[in-house]
Amino acid sequence: MAMTRKASFPPVVRADTRLLLLGSLPGEASLRADRYYAHPQNQFWKLAGAVAGIEGLHERSYEDRLVQLLDAGIGLWDVVADALRCGSLDAAIRDHRVNDLVALVGTLPRLRAVGFNGATAARLGRKMMTELAEIRLFDLPSSSPAYTLGFASKLERWMAMRPCLQQ
Repeated sequence: MAMTRKASFPPVVRADTRLLLLGSLPGEASLRADRYYAHPQNQFWKLAGAVAGIEGLHERSYEDRLVQLLDAGIGLWDVVADALRCGSLDAAIRDHRVNDLVALVGTLPRLRAVGFNGATAARLGRKMMTELAEIRLFDLPSSSPAYTLGFASKLERWMAMRPCLQQ
């Protein structure tokens, strides 16, 4: 498999976003489907639905999932704007360029927290967020099927963000 340049999707946010969930860079299944977290074994939609208090979010249409998250105050984006990568694993990311997270955060006046979905997102994203002391940062276990921590353990860590959604 050749190493090719892959790019992230545009951010999914509104001015009332209170929690921003940041992945690293979409995997092959997501890039093919042109949507966030498209791999059928990725647990993102179940985890995010639990944080938002939305039962069965993962069973809804993609468009409805995005609307429901936005209505709950949750936005999505990726830390990496583009990179060379063979396959879907974060360990294969090379020659990356980051998204301007600080500029995006500047457009979100109600933002209270950022959750980094996985170690790569946290390692790269935290470097850009050092000046944003009023925003809580959460390093989350990856929702990827490649990260084999059990769902209950992932869910416990993700649920720590739920209070950030309170009005």
